[in-house]
Amino acid sequence: MSALRLALIGLLALMQYSLWMGKGSWFQVRDLDRQIRAQEVENRKMATRNAAIYADVLDLRQGSAAIEERARSQLGMIKDDEVFFQVLQAQPPAAK
Repeated sequence: MSALRLALIGLLALMQYSLWMGKGSWFQVRDLDRQIRAQEVENRKMATRNAAIYADVLDLRQGSAAIEERARSQLGMIKDDEVFFQVLQAQPPAAK
């Protein structure tokens, strides 16, 4: 009877080991769930960024207003019939 009892305890321990430590174990599933949640957060960020880029692309394809805005802000360009005014901030006198 003792050998049967030891065999059953050993079988139970072997089944528990695969549940807790083996392939597809509880710890591995929990770690994969954590990785999935982190990847979903990253995917949401990238989807938001992609939507903004897609909106910029559509805006650039459809009209010249976006191109004109970029030329004004990034390149400092003005139209032929416009007058450009540059306002300089007063610098405080340098301390000696």
